[in-house]
Amino acid sequence: MGNTDKFDMIANRYDTTERVQIAKVSSDAIKEYLVDTKSKAAIDFGCGTGLVGINLLNEFRSMLFLDTSQNMLNIVDQKIFDSNALNASTLCFDFEASIQPSIRADYIFMAQVLLHIQDFESVLSKLYDILNFEAHLLIVDFDKNDEVASDIVHNGFDQEQLKEIMSKIGYKDIQSKTFYTGSKLFMGQDASLFILDAKK
Repeated sequence: MGNTDKFDMIANRYDTTERVQIAKVSSDAIKEYLVDTKSKAAIDFGCGTGLVGINLLNEFRSMLFLDTSQNMLNIVDQKIFDSNALNASTLCFDFEASIQPSIRADYIFMAQVLLHIQDFESVLSKLYDILNFEAHLLIVDFDKNDEVASDIVHNGFDQEQLKEIMSKIGYKDIQSKTFYTGSKLFMGQDASLFILDAKK
């Protein structure tokens, strides 16, 4: 997946105060969309150091932290060990480069991950395939921002365009809203975050 080498390098210093705070805001937004999840299996997709998923561990029967960066996952493993979380595991896997794994989920969430994926439509399609029937994909990411110019990430997403793409894949009951705005959030620019909930 996009920029793995960069994430490998910054894993040990990734958990800044700002990132911890944004992860808390993001996980709180995700919580609003969870219904009867105590018996459900979740995947924190592109989990990084697990900042969002760790906040949601108690909401699910099990959680798989999935990322392409083994260095990031080493930190997640330590967090799981430190918190004695028996319902959590990690998997190093690249959805862009590898054959589909034999995993299933009732909830998949991805926070600030989509912008790093070049061919995000293909990955959204693969995620659709591993969702159980009526299961949910929750995306937290930046609204499209013309002030951001980058060769390595998308400059955010237009919510309506993203909904159209996902509808074509087969997702249904898609809803989204902007839930947070902050200064210098995205590549040094003021930006807003949206959450999108889609069902299989």
